[in-house]
This record gives sequence, structure tokens and C-alpha cells, in this order.
Amino acid sequence: MWISALLSVLGIALQVSVVTAQDGSISGPTSSSSAAGYSCDPSQCQLPNCNCASTSPPGGLSPSDVPQFVVFTADDAIQSYTIDSVNQFLAQRQNPNGCPIKMTYFTSLNYTNYTLVTDWYVAGNEIADHTMTHVGSPPADEINGNIIALNALAGIPLDAIQGFRAPYLNYTAQTLQLLANVDFTYDSSSAASIPVTDPGTDAYWPYTLDNGLANDCLTVEGICKGLPKIPGLWEIPMYAFFDELGIDGPHLMDPWLDTANGASSVNDSATFEYMKNTFTAHYTGNRQPIGLYTHPIHLSTTYPGVDPPNSTIQMINDYLDWLQMQQDVWIVSNEQLLAWVRNPVPVSELDSFEPLKCSTPQVDSSLKICNGIPQNEAGLLEECDFPDFPFFTCYGCPQVEVSPSNPNPPQQVPAGEQIRYRLPSNCSTPFWDPIAGSCLCQSSACAFTDNSRPIGPNGANLTGGGTGGDGFDGSGSTPTPTYINFNGASPAKLWSGSLVGMMSALAVGTFGAATGWVLVNV
Repeated sequence: MWISALLSVLGIALQVSVVTAQDGSISGPTSSSSAAGYSCDPSQCQLPNCNCASTSPPGGLSPSDVPQFVVFTADDAIQSYTIDSVNQFLAQRQNPNGCPIKMTYFTSLNYTNYTLVTDWYVAGNEIADHTMTHVGSPPADEINGNIIALNALAGIPLDAIQGFRAPYLNYTAQTLQLLANVDFTYDSSSAASIPVTDPGTDAYWPYTLDNGLANDCLTVEGICKGLPKIPGLWEIPMYAFFDELGIDGPHLMDPWLDTANGASSVNDSATFEYMKNTFTAHYTGNRQPIGLYTHPIHLSTTYPGVDPPNSTIQMINDYLDWLQMQQDVWIVSNEQLLAWVRNPVPVSELDSFEPLKCSTPQVDSSLKICNGIPQNEAGLLEECDFPDFPFFTCYGCPQVEVSPSNPNPPQQVPAGEQIRYRLPSNCSTPFWDPIAGSCLCQSSACAFTDNSRPIGPNGANLTGGGTGGDGFDGSGSTPTPTYINFNGASPAKLWSGSLVGMMSALAVGTFGAATGWVLVNV
């Protein structure tokens, strides 16, 4: 079959890149207090829409009343083997309220299987932007095109894609301004590179850029000392681990790929110890978040031709087991973390904190509808057989591969089949039938509004919907009208982002594996 043929062409080159490719590492401090030159008046910068860069918990809470958040993120393409990789760590786990663990997937599009993006989102996880083709210091079309393509081909609501991480963590002040221009809520590309036990630590709680950046001041030009001043845009730093070398031994993304303590080879036991020690420093201090920032391909057990790193996989699961034995530890997505930072409540109230709950859309499992729920969409997926990176989708194949200059090409309708309708602005993903062009939700109880974003051609505001094309191909065509169903009912966004939760992530991973996808973007 074509997958095997393509793999035989790519062969060893892909396998080598899987083993050796890594981005997002740091070798020492990326900031300092003097380089930051940061100043912020907390009496003028107040939650929920402004927050000063601070090592103290938000809302004036005592650290003993603050949950210890552990953020879990993944970067790059979404394929069955990457979903399997994440599932081996999270699928069997729950937070203290009994809800399945949710995470953030910073998604780039090369080799991405769009239907798995849909499934992963409907299962309650956050889908975020990692550019279309994985380029550092990206231009606007790489950032904006990713939103448009994920909306058109994976059915992710435009308003749900709120986070961004720069490939290789390579960003500029202009990158941050581009995010603000199209209404992103946060960036998570900067490093917290100084231990929390150091008086000069840069391990700040998430903060807004009303007063500029306070991280990466030694490594990124044109930032810090009050710049860039972008009111309302949040920065969620990536918190490094530190080995026995302290400030000279930082480990950021995929720390299990690094050597520890100045050694010449990787040692899982040494990694386990410094990960525990760094967590403890956060946990017994001001409880700044800590994170596991992963490229799942490095931990895959299902990527063909590569021996799985079983010892490392076991070490990471042992670490997560140890974390969850500590009191008040929550494993969350960036979206969930930021929801708490904007509205901080003590640990005693977390059971009723809405963003940490696990709501479930009520869709009859016997219905045949291509909606991101595996039992509903079985047999309805459309195969888009492009030679570079073929994929499946619920929303109709484009005539040509998506690109930054054409992120939503006109739809290719196979002979004997009908055109498929893209997710409109007022019906959420699990309720939308793209084949019938209708919404299962018929009451204001599940009404939904996807806010427009200024990312269309010539600055147009996009709201989703249509059947493809929408002017991006230069044809001048206009989108088909947005589906209208609620007749003026007052919308409430009940099924967006972390509030969507359908089934265990394990079910999604099992479905993904069944599709047999084995391509990779590194």
C-alpha cells in the first residue's frame, strides 16, 4: 500500500531524524534581573486580564492554598504513533477530582492526520498553534494559516485555538505582535531558566505583556525593559528542570534526551532524580507550575523500525506516579492553567472549578456522524491521498495540499459523493454533521458561538463554515453562508476547549492506531 511505499522511500533518513532531532534545549540562563529591567505596578495591573510577572502565586493566595500544577504539552505532527506516545503516560491517570488528564498539543501540519486532531480535541484536549510547516521566527501566514487549516480540515473552532509555541522556541518581538494581531490569548515559547531557589529566578507565574517580557532577555533581541508592550497577551513560561549543576545544568524540552550532571551519556536514574528535586523545589516554595514539554516521537513504541526507549518510558511513568502521590498535584493543559491563573481559587474550591471539570457532550453512540467521536464516525472518514503527507478528514479533501499561501483550498468532491460542510460558527464539533450540513444541537442549552478572528484574506474576519476555497485560492469566491440554527437564542460556549470531554484518551489512541498512520515531522 502507499504508506509502505512512502516509508521505503523515506527509509533510514526518517529513522535517523527520529533519534537525533531535538529542539527546545537550553544550556544556561536566558535572562537576568538586570537584563529584564522589568517593572509592573500590581495596583494597576489586575486579574483577570492583566498580571505582573511575579514569583508569588496570583490572587494573593498563600502557597499552601495553591495547587501544584504540572503542565503536559506535546509539539509537532499529530499521528497515531504520537497519540499512542502521549497515551502511555496519561490515559490511565486522573486528577484529584476524578477527571481524565487533559493536555496541550502544539500542532504543526506536515504529516498531521486531521481526523486524529478532531478526535483529540473532542476528547477534551487543547489544540494549539505550532505553525503550518514548523518554521522558527514565523511570518504571519505560517501562524494564521495553521488556524485556518485546523478549522477547515479538523473542525477545531477558531476561537478554541488560543495558544502558540514557536518551533525551536525561535521567536521575536514581532512574533508576539503577530499573535496579538489575530487575537491569541497566550504564547508559551519563553524559558524559565533560573532555579526557583535562586534569588534571581525567572520562574514567574504566567503574566501578561502589558509591561513587556521578563524572560529570555539575554537571548532574544528587542524584548524586555518594557518591551514588547502588548496589553492582554499572556506569556506562559516553560519551566526548566535542573540537575546537580544547578543554574548551569538546565533541561527544558524532552529532558530525558539530555545527559545529566555533566556526564557523557544519558542516565534515566539521574534524570529521574533531578526531575524529582526540581519539582520539590517548586512544591515547597511558591508552587510555580512545572511542565513536561515533549516531542512524542522520541517516546513512541509504535513508530516502525525504531526500538522504543522502554527504560525511559518506564522512568517517566514512575515520575508521574510519584507526582500523583503528592497532595494537591494537578496535571493540566496550558488552557486549564491559565484559566486558574486568571481566576485563582484555593485548593479547597477546585472540585467546583469549571475549567477542571470533565463535561461530556451527549451524542447517541448509534448515530452515524463524522464528529470526532470514533464510534460515531467509523466508516465516514474521507481519505486525502496526497503523495507528501496523506491524511483522513471528516470535512472533505482539498483539491491541493494546504500551504501558508492557500490554507483552505477548494474542496475535491469524489465522483458519486457530495460536498462536505465545514464547521460553522454556531455549532460545536461533536454536534456538527459535515455530510448533512446540520447541527444535532437544537436548543439553547447547547448553543455555541465561535468568535470571529481577523485572519482571512485582506483582513477579513473569519467565523468558519463554508465548503472550502473562501477566496484563499485567488478565485475571489466567497464562503457559503454560515449555518444558522438557534434563531436568536442566547449562546453559551459550553463545549469549547477544555470543557469538551467525550471519552478516555485511550479510546482515541486505539482508534488512531487502527488507521495505521506512520509518518513523522521532526
